[in-house]
Amino acid sequence: MLVPVLLFLVGFGLLIKGGDWFVDGSVGIARRFHLPELLIGATIVSIGTTLPEVMVSSQAAMEGNAGISYGNAIGSVICNASLIAAITISVRPGKVNPKSFALPTAFFFAAAASYALVAWTMGRFQRWMGILYLAAFVVYMIVSTMQMKKHPELAEEEEEEEAGGKAKTLWQELLLLVVGAVAIAIGARFLVDNGTKIAAALGVPDSVIGLTMVALGTSLPELITAITSLVKGHGSLSLGNVIGANLFNIILVSGTAITISPFAIPAEKTILNGINSSLVIDLPIMLGVMMIMCLPTLRKGELKRWQGILLLCIYVAFTIYQFVS
Repeated sequence: MLVPVLLFLVGFGLLIKGGDWFVDGSVGIARRFHLPELLIGATIVSIGTTLPEVMVSSQAAMEGNAGISYGNAIGSVICNASLIAAITISVRPGKVNPKSFALPTAFFFAAAASYALVAWTMGRFQRWMGILYLAAFVVYMIVSTMQMKKHPELAEEEEEEEAGGKAKTLWQELLLLVVGAVAIAIGARFLVDNGTKIAAALGVPDSVIGLTMVALGTSLPELITAITSLVKGHGSLSLGNVIGANLFNIILVSGTAITISPFAIPAEKTILNGINSSLVIDLPIMLGVMMIMCLPTLRKGELKRWQGILLLCIYVAFTIYQFVS
């Protein structure tokens, strides 16, 4: 029991320090090339913080465990939007440039709508669908890069004067980015694996372990990055990371898992007269929380505290439902 506890604490430390390095590196790069923090968060930072989901889902796919591959992607989107983004919005609501916000949002809803449509109508993901999602990931990265180069003026509204201290070189910023991503990934793995062992030793049921340690555990990098970004005053980076991570949960995490091992929609949990709970609860909530976060923001160009509070309430209700149903 002592070893899992120690490794759990090591994982937590790696997450905190990795998040710190990752934010410093990504913000430094954004400023150096005059790129909008929100778009940096929706691309580079999101890839790093989505690594745990990619690892977990890929391994699950190779082992033929469709439930984890499917649930990890859907659950992480819900957790990212209704817990992580909700914390960011509740603590620091503010203005958002719709031009920076629109691209990752549009890509997410296109990917999520296609994902839900396949689940509702076909009930199974084929390998060619996974390949299409991975192709969409490549297209998104290319389009994002082109937009950053085409509209450098977007960064001017988000840049802040660098607080005292010696400026870092590009190589130092890239090193912080890479080392931070590795620390986040290793830390998340330590936390998930050893947290599960601790919970099992304490007699916590398997269903509770899956809900708390796997779904929330793989989203810890996004949570740590969001908190670190808030502390450092980079709310746009945090929000961009959440949107980008949610997009990558569909096109990169699910795309990889489906390509490795196509699967049918899991139907272990049902409600009413045998209706698949995921089709009528999980998928609608996934789409709903993103609508609450994104649509008012695109219209008004700012985030409101009520959005964060409402999203947190939805997350609590969703979690309670998973426990009691």
